Amino acid sequence: MPQLDTGAHRLHYEIVDLTAPWVEAPETIIFHHGVGANWRCWLGWAAALQDNYRLVAFDLPGHGQSQPGDGAITIDAMVGDVIALADALNGTGNCEKFHLVGESVGGTVALRTAIEHPDRLLSLTVSNGAHVGGSIRNLDFWHALIEGEGMPAWSDRMMSHRFFEGALTAPVWAWYRAQQASADPATVLALLKTLVGTDLSRQLPALGLPTLLMHPDSSPFIPVPIMADLHALLPNARLRVFPHAKHGLPFSHAGECSTTLRMFLNERA
Repeated sequence: MPQLDTGAHRLHYEIVDLTAPWVEAPETIIFHHGVGANWRCWLGWAAALQDNYRLVAFDLPGHGQSQPGDGAITIDAMVGDVIALADALNGTGNCEKFHLVGESVGGTVALRTAIEHPDRLLSLTVSNGAHVGGSIRNLDFWHALIEGEGMPAWSDRMMSHRFFEGALTAPVWAWYRAQQASADPATVLALLKTLVGTDLSRQLPALGLPTLLMHPDSSPFIPVPIMADLHALLPNARLRVFPHAKHGLPFSHAGECSTTLRMFLNERA
């Protein structure tokens, strides 16, 4: 079970390296999930990418098999986690520069990483993420549910915000609900606090990195106009909006999202 001490957190991570033998020095894609998920939420992306890219995903603090955040839950600390992971991976493969994919709060962290370390990234992908935390809606129930009724009640409420009825099979729905319910409550609330206090608007127009934005048409948290505003701020970005999708887009539409990313990366090559 690979573990990394980043200085701020102790993270569990996984590497999927099934690249074709004729791919010389395959590039690395690092995946950063959002609140309540874990690294396994990206497994549906592997089929479209694993022949040509080394795939790396990790558990956020307090999620999956990573240790809780112990209060060090800030955007800066999470940017440090990404760079520390890339530095550690560089000893086992090509990760001096890498592609970064983030969803939800992971998308916000990915944007901040690109702002602070543009020389380390080959490309940036943000799915259902916001650049202005104060613009995110429907967050008022988090404290009351988590502190009053616990993580299972919060997870039940979140499932209706993430997925339309019938978007997942019953076993998959139950698995995702259980992952959310098992997240550390203090870490989840700390992530909420740091996310709401983040505003990256001023730095984004200077970010020339090739950027792919993917967004659901029906996120209860981030309306499409917020993502359209992010798209307008970025000088080298493209946006795709997915119909009949909620905030769980990267999981419910893993095949479509990963194929979109593969096409984006193929055009860059």
